[in-house]
Amino acid sequence: MSEYEIHAVKYASMDRRRSDNFIKTDDHDGPMPLDFFVWVLRGEAGTFVIDTGFDPETATRRNRKVWRPVAQGLEAIGVEPDKVSDVVITHLHWDHAGNHELFPRARYHLQEKEMVYATGPCMCHHTLNHTFEVADVQNMVKRVFEGRVCFHNGSREIATGLSLHWVGGHSRGLQMVRVKTRRGWIVLASDAAHYYENFEARSPFPIVVDVADMLEGYETMCALASSPQHIIPGHDPLVLDRYPLSGADKAIVRLDADLIG
Repeated sequence: MSEYEIHAVKYASMDRRRSDNFIKTDDHDGPMPLDFFVWVLRGEAGTFVIDTGFDPETATRRNRKVWRPVAQGLEAIGVEPDKVSDVVITHLHWDHAGNHELFPRARYHLQEKEMVYATGPCMCHHTLNHTFEVADVQNMVKRVFEGRVCFHNGSREIATGLSLHWVGGHSRGLQMVRVKTRRGWIVLASDAAHYYENFEARSPFPIVVDVADMLEGYETMCALASSPQHIIPGHDPLVLDRYPLSGADKAIVRLDADLIG
């Protein structure tokens, strides 16, 4: 079976506190920052980009700190965005689904439930729609009309050793990515778990459409991964501390390598 190398590419960050990151809080509040990543898979089946991030203009409007544009992060590990053939969008929230112009040749993989959710009556409510950028959703609709979106319902293997799995919870059509690597099956949880602590303590992140689905998602990711150490949360700065660098760049780490320490 094909095995992939996986790179986590940090491109932005924001300051937060513990009380911002869990539905159920305790008295031990303190700083708990959040990092933003895209992920790159490379194997015999080709190069896959997981999520596309946001651009500096969006970051300014939403008060986020951009370390560097996503394109520069990809180029740092030898990925030319305009040559990428497959992009997986875990969900359409603004911090995962921007920068469409970077991937003019790509086919996009998306759960059908997410498109229905992002273009349906739920978007009449600011509480739900503020996590989306209208332009990102419009761009995905354009990709549909261009014949460049592959919709999935539930679980689907899109290449040998690479599969997508619907979990919902944080967004109606959120999907995780399961990847075969030399150290076993890794699950890129995306926002099914923002932090390690979300799934380790079974304590959900507060931006959530369905808490029950999110809790079930923790069980699903544990079942799909070779071990809890094979689960990669979507926004935890600890990821950069637990894995070796992909090269000289301090903001890109190799997830298929053995953990540090």
